[in-house]
Amino acid sequence: MIYLDYSATTKVNSEVLDTFIKCEKEFMGNPNSLHSLGTKSKKIIESATKQIANLLNIKDSEIIYTSGASESNNLAIKGICDKYKFRGKHIITTMLEHSSILSQIDYLKDKGYKIDYAPLNENGQVDLKKLENLITDDTILVSICAVNSEIGILQPLDEIADIVHKYPKCFFHSDITQAIGKIELSLKKIDLASFSAHKFYGLKGIGVLIKKEKIELTPIINGGDSTTIYRSGTPCTSLIVSTSKALRLALENIKEKEKYVCELNQFLKNELKKFDKVRINSNDNSIPHILNISILGVKPETMLHALEKYEVYISTKSACSSKKSLSTAVFELTHDIEKASSSIRISLSYLTTKEELYKFIEYFKICYDELCLQ
Repeated sequence: MIYLDYSATTKVNSEVLDTFIKCEKEFMGNPNSLHSLGTKSKKIIESATKQIANLLNIKDSEIIYTSGASESNNLAIKGICDKYKFRGKHIITTMLEHSSILSQIDYLKDKGYKIDYAPLNENGQVDLKKLENLITDDTILVSICAVNSEIGILQPLDEIADIVHKYPKCFFHSDITQAIGKIELSLKKIDLASFSAHKFYGLKGIGVLIKKEKIELTPIINGGDSTTIYRSGTPCTSLIVSTSKALRLALENIKEKEKYVCELNQFLKNELKKFDKVRINSNDNSIPHILNISILGVKPETMLHALEKYEVYISTKSACSSKKSLSTAVFELTHDIEKASSSIRISLSYLTTKEELYKFIEYFKICYDELCLQ
């Protein structure tokens, strides 16, 4: 098997899984219970939370556990919009966002919120001057992802935050799911940040919303106090502890890992450029972990299933929007319908081997010849 869909999900790290299993056996008590079993579970959650906070250079109290990045995104955006609706009803985002953001933006539009989509430069990054021109006294939220999940475009978060923070009534949220654990990332200037553990070799079913101090949210899940007042429910001790472990391991030697992935990415681009109908959509502002290409005249799902016969696994788009016929992100970047209708995503990891990529190119050529040279 050649797995090249790491941006959709990753295989859980064996050490992380061991931590999860051990925690399930040793910390069975409900952390919300007052007896000693509950207290024992609560203490290990507090220890894991402290480790996550230290790793990300934030405060323990700024961490909210959720079921994943989609819930974190919903809590951040809906929570802000409801809590601060008296300040205004204007939101700014981009067309490069994950479906868990764009879908609720549509929902909020129906509720009377005004939505603007920040224009992009030719390189796929937000046009900072035009972004600032969009902000008004009615703007309460700017939500821009750190890294686009389809093309891998990295946004200048610090520069965006500097603009947003000129306006005291406005908050800056970023979905950092495709960045965390892959590249070095500072959260110092971000007001709210969302991510999922399963993107960096953790388990599925847990995410985090980082909410800086003095910011309040209206919960979207009610039921009483838990690890915070912003998200009710019985905390899953083993998922929280294993996420702490996964994050620590992901951040170890992160620069060396990124450099290795960059070498893999360059090799792939050099090889894929040899095919006449292949167009590279990712650019120099894309992180090396994501390589988006178009195969002109070939439907994305056709190539996906052709490669699958050789146990090669890629993606047509982000997993949460894979049923759409057109890649909105590719179209936003290239303004080319043909490219947007024929794009596939190859996503790499520091676990990917050069040998796997040699085999991938071999199988890709077979599939390409069958589909393009008939």
